[in-house]
Amino acid sequence: MFNLSTLLEDGARSVPEKECLVFGDTRLNYAITDMIANQVANLLVSRGIGPGDRVALASPNLPYFPFVYFGALKAGAVVVPLNVLLTPREIAYHLEDSGAKALFSFTGSPELPLGERSFEAFGRVDTCEVFIDMPAAAGATESDIEGAETIWAALNGQPGTFETVQRNGDDTAVIIYTSGTTGRPKGAELSHTNLMMNAVVSAGLVNPHPDGRDVSLVVLPLFHIFGQTVMLNAVLYRHGTMVLLPRFDGAQALELMQKEGVTGFAGVPTMYWGLLNAARSAEAEYDLERIADDVVDAVSGGSALPAQLAEDFTKLFGVGIKEGYGLSETSPVASFNNPATGAKTGSIGRPVWGVEMKLIDPEWNEVVKEGEEDPVGEIAVRGHLIMKGYHDRPEVNAEVIKDGWFRTGDVARRDDDGFYFIIDRSKDMIIRGGYNVYPREVEEVLMTHEAISLAAVVGVPHQTHGEEIKAFVILKDGAEATAEDLTAFAQERLAAYKYPRQIEFRDELPMTSTGKILKRELREG
Repeated sequence: MFNLSTLLEDGARSVPEKECLVFGDTRLNYAITDMIANQVANLLVSRGIGPGDRVALASPNLPYFPFVYFGALKAGAVVVPLNVLLTPREIAYHLEDSGAKALFSFTGSPELPLGERSFEAFGRVDTCEVFIDMPAAAGATESDIEGAETIWAALNGQPGTFETVQRNGDDTAVIIYTSGTTGRPKGAELSHTNLMMNAVVSAGLVNPHPDGRDVSLVVLPLFHIFGQTVMLNAVLYRHGTMVLLPRFDGAQALELMQKEGVTGFAGVPTMYWGLLNAARSAEAEYDLERIADDVVDAVSGGSALPAQLAEDFTKLFGVGIKEGYGLSETSPVASFNNPATGAKTGSIGRPVWGVEMKLIDPEWNEVVKEGEEDPVGEIAVRGHLIMKGYHDRPEVNAEVIKDGWFRTGDVARRDDDGFYFIIDRSKDMIIRGGYNVYPREVEEVLMTHEAISLAAVVGVPHQTHGEEIKAFVILKDGAEATAEDLTAFAQERLAAYKYPRQIEFRDELPMTSTGKILKRELREG
């Protein structure tokens, strides 16, 4: 019998007075954070919500998120985190698909009217019986949404103690919905054991600060599994402090790093790109040397980290970025470049403790080394991290899980030392004139051009070649380059069938809320 909420409860017992959450002027210790989570658990039980019931949570990185997340877990419920950018139609789909009985939603702001959207969706779903509004003003007892109940009014009078409902390790703790880039989003069911094991493993991969401080800047969305495991759960396991930033902004992130003495940061590649741009545009405003002295751990994941970006970041900040790999379906960390056991630039490392990885072909056959070339194939993963399956998708589960192995859809090569190198998503691969072209290889070459700040490569329809290679490029401030310049640059460094014939300059690229470039939108124009 076990419950993931042990992560917070252990901190409340062991270090009750230590700061757990920092958000603006709000600073909450472990004891208070756990007490409010207990109140949420009591509230849910009083509304008839118990073991196995689904509780949806729509919130950016605010103290509300851990309050409700752990409160629901304590009550034995299943947490369904929702992306805060979803439309009412999409929210309703997630509520219906998961069978959620309750929805906690942040009111939002004029730029992000999340509360109204969530309330509209709530009204469309018969199974969802409880709606709790989480207003922007801390402690507010009146909602801006007519007919909605605020969390503080609902928690009023609820006890601050609660006897946590014990669950089996393989019971579902969280349902994480995939982005739906290849169809309707699917809910990956992650168990208490999946998430606890991944938090423990992730916590052990972090470099300790020489003076013992453990302060993490949490800008990865907590509704996403990367932020949830590597930040929320792993930091709590280490009894660390989380500095919350609801929306990534390079300048704000650097300011918080300097102000709070941040020792650890995790982000997707575009966040590192944003930190670099902020530092370069106003270097005098930040004490980069001090930030680098404090930050001893920088982790990247979510998508492939361009080698040039990693090199530029290390030059400016003096901190090497450690790249890991995983998916929502793997809780998420499956492999890591662990300095303790060796690391290689451009690699996603080797499997973490308790995890196996191999390369397979479309028929599930293992790809092995033949001759001098490194083997190349789709990554398959097995271990304590693999989801129970997609919620109510038995036919899809049969396609992606076999004998405990999960096929990821990511193509990689493995060298003789067992390090894996992502080549690309199998679905992003471009087939030009019968030749396979992996966008990441082209992007890596373009990123070495002195004028390029960011690049994304996709395949677009072509009458004779089937697909043509197109690059979308953001130039560095003040830099100049023509499409012809960049095409010639790539042509010198890539095979004739690989270099981009089409170049489009952009001021920005479409991204998900987690900072991944939306290549589907680029392909669709």
